[in-house]
Amino acid sequence: MQTRLQKLLAEAGLASRRGAEALIRAGRVRVNGRAAGLGDAADPASDDVRVDGRPLRLETKAYWLLHKPRGVVTTRSDPGGRRTVLDLLPPAARRLRLYPVGRLDLDSEGLVLLTNDGALAQRLLHPSFGSEKEYAVDVRGAPTDAALLRLAAGFALERGERPTAPAGVARAGHARGGARTRLRVVLREGRKRQLRRAFEALGHPVERLVRVRIGPLRLRGLAPGEARALTPGERAALERHARGLERRTTPQLPPEPAAPVADSARRQKARLRRRNRNESN
Repeated sequence: MQTRLQKLLAEAGLASRRGAEALIRAGRVRVNGRAAGLGDAADPASDDVRVDGRPLRLETKAYWLLHKPRGVVTTRSDPGGRRTVLDLLPPAARRLRLYPVGRLDLDSEGLVLLTNDGALAQRLLHPSFGSEKEYAVDVRGAPTDAALLRLAAGFALERGERPTAPAGVARAGHARGGARTRLRVVLREGRKRQLRRAFEALGHPVERLVRVRIGPLRLRGLAPGEARALTPGERAALERHARGLERRTTPQLPPEPAAPVADSARRQKARLRRRNRNESN
């Protein structure tokens, strides 16, 4: 069956579709000996598709979850010789050319999805779809409702930068005798060090950040440094999630015993409106 080359390269785990376009533009892709062009299609069963002279091989799709500890970089390799998420996978998984879907910075922990399914990875990462990621965040001090509402509404992290997208925010208790506040935050975008920069701007630096959910996938049951393949049920749920992303409009916090910040803010606004009415009377 004829398939667009960008999709074939993504399915082979070589690059995202945008990255595949770059490979084609650079003249690195040939079909039956001819340099390929954007928009070309091929049938991998009958056509000779090569990238940098090597035959294209469509790998069996693989999906792995990893609990990244601190001090591990979320890349396939590191020029400085630091441990990467690939180093934590078993040898059989490392041979599958898996790529991490998005990143966690060096000091952050938690769930990382790795796959050779380039099309699914592109959908999960593309900002126009906004796949949800949930974090457990310990911050220094006790943020006010006004500060957390600012985070929930979105604000510019630096002058001239576009505001962050709306986020889901809820309090989840205290840590270290009240010196820290624990929060649950759901994001639908993935700017570099976004939460650390946001809380720094709000005056409450991040002390610990753990990603606990990617779409329908959760961290539960994985110790730091452990990895496992997705179960068939998890894979089906992830595929349903990716197909349905365009129907999602706002970040959703799963129901847990935590008081949403927005609720208390609405009550404060209602009290203020009542007081203003009484004073005007």
